[in-house]
Amino acid sequence: MHEEIVIVWFKRDLRVGDHAPLKAASETGLPVLPLYIVEPDYWQQPFASSRHWHFIHDSLLDVRTACGRLGQPLVVRTGDAITVLQELQTVFTIKAVYAHEETGNDWTYTRDKQVMAWCRDTDIQLHQFPTNGIIRRLKNRDSWASLRNRRMADACVPTPDALMPVARVEVGDVPGKNDAMFGPPPSGPVQIGGRGAAYDLLSSFLQTRGQHYIAHMSAPGLSEIYGSRLSAHLTWGTVSAREVDQAIGRRLAKLSPDEAPRWRRQLSAFRSRLAWRCHFMQKLEDQPSVEHTCMHPFFEGIREDSFNDEFFEAWKQGHTGYPLIDACMRNLTHHGWITFRMRAMLVSFASYDLWLDWRKTGYHLAQLFTDYEPGIHYSQLQMQSGVTGINAVRIYNPIKQSYDHDPKGAFIRKWVPELADVPDAFIHEPWKMGHAQQELARCVIGIDYPEPVVDHAAAIVAAREKMARVRKQDGFRHASQSVYAKLGSRKRTPRRAPKSSHRAVKTPRGGQGAQMDLLNLLDK
Repeated sequence: MHEEIVIVWFKRDLRVGDHAPLKAASETGLPVLPLYIVEPDYWQQPFASSRHWHFIHDSLLDVRTACGRLGQPLVVRTGDAITVLQELQTVFTIKAVYAHEETGNDWTYTRDKQVMAWCRDTDIQLHQFPTNGIIRRLKNRDSWASLRNRRMADACVPTPDALMPVARVEVGDVPGKNDAMFGPPPSGPVQIGGRGAAYDLLSSFLQTRGQHYIAHMSAPGLSEIYGSRLSAHLTWGTVSAREVDQAIGRRLAKLSPDEAPRWRRQLSAFRSRLAWRCHFMQKLEDQPSVEHTCMHPFFEGIREDSFNDEFFEAWKQGHTGYPLIDACMRNLTHHGWITFRMRAMLVSFASYDLWLDWRKTGYHLAQLFTDYEPGIHYSQLQMQSGVTGINAVRIYNPIKQSYDHDPKGAFIRKWVPELADVPDAFIHEPWKMGHAQQELARCVIGIDYPEPVVDHAAAIVAAREKMARVRKQDGFRHASQSVYAKLGSRKRTPRRAPKSSHRAVKTPRGGQGAQMDLLNLLDK
């Protein structure tokens, strides 16, 4: 007779603390098999990359150790989810599967529905638990903020005291970081994964680094120091949004009179970005099609047929002729992270200056971002590309951004060494140098560094005209109202979350707030 077990299926929740499925499974009185499935087909998708796997790999080893201390190490299997579960069913009697709800790509959504059907057909109970601030089957967007705040206020789920081990099970190997399954290796270092790394970052941010958060969160070269850098950990679930939110609350409550003036505003701003993060993820939960189709249907078709492959390659390689654009793209390609404003600028430049379709540029960025979070990614791609119909068109001027956020050109010179000897007066617009100045700076435009691929001013005039034509179409306003009703931000939340003294966090406003330029909202 087969041993009766319950399975805890780990996905984007690579931790043992504040993990409701693991805790519930531990209380069944049955052996617990913690399971992670490496799904080869997933890693063939256009959004997946080995950079993600490097971070996941670290986190899986961490979870395996943590589960082992509880009595049963993490089990890893490679294959599609249904096949893996079927194979386990031939060895064990699976009484139930415990998992978090996942708000992910269409690929993972389809897979989850298939697993649900398989469990139903095989009479295996499937218990799914909410995660982050995402409300599944939300009936009315007006209620989302209060529900989200209530969830953040609930006590974190304690780590189980122990897991009853499974009698005979091979834990399986965690595929190596450079396994060919995951594609080409990343071109630079990858942020370290695992719960210990998450807690180190959270502690250093709340105690020291965060005191300059607002002042430096937009500047490339400084934001990686003074931003939280927790985004990848939240993406892959080594720490929960609730744990971070409550850690902020505890720090705020313990501020000394001397600390309060410089810390309260910083931490409150950071906490509000955490709420924004959930807000954008809720959009994908409510409408999974935003991965593939414009929120506002009138914008379908405006860019697809005019896609310029040469522009796309120049943008990807950091060879557009705009120094800050190129520095940011090269930095991102190397490190897998860059601050919110520079992400938004990269998308704005691709979508307006180069008139590239957000779906293709979005998949490239998804592969680069260690913190690729589908719910934020696609909503923000659409917002920064102007296709939501409920946000003002926000176009970034790459020259102004360069002057504002890298005034001396230090970041540019680091990442675009062709410009290393260009004088400060021309570092933002090197094409304005005379030929003799170019020779002196050892940077001849068109030879050592490319001419601008487009004229920004002319490209933006053309882009605005195209966007305006769409907005003037009959029925546009009515369709926008429908988008807002389903996906738009609401003005504010109640002052207090229900049934708790936990302070409510203001949610995104319309108008200026709705234009917030985030691609990773936590470090906005």
